[in-house]
Amino acid sequence: MENNLDIIDIHDLRLRCIIGIQEWERKTLQDVVINLTLFTDLSKAGNSDRIEDTVNYKTLCKQIIAMTEASSFFLIEMLAEKISGLALADERVAAVQVKVDKPGALRFSRSVGVTIKRFRE
Repeated sequence: MENNLDIIDIHDLRLRCIIGIQEWERKTLQDVVINLTLFTDLSKAGNSDRIEDTVNYKTLCKQIIAMTEASSFFLIEMLAEKISGLALADERVAAVQVKVDKPGALRFSRSVGVTIKRFRE
């Protein structure tokens, strides 16, 4: 990877999954909202105009959707970790920031969320 550290943002990916620790949460699909920031070098794609030279965010989103909708995690922290692993599986991604919100998780709050940032080792 070059010295460039550019950003691809994916905003407000709204999905449904089994998530939570309460008994009713283990049986009911709930909404989650996912935001990702991918840190990568976009200069090659910016000069070539070829999808092969960049992170294909459509492919990544399909993977995130499939994994999330099939998941049954207790914690949004675990969901965020799994999403970061999918993003970092692409060698062009140097780091990823993942925010997972669970709307309605608290009575007087619009949502509760976690944000993690993970780096390629």
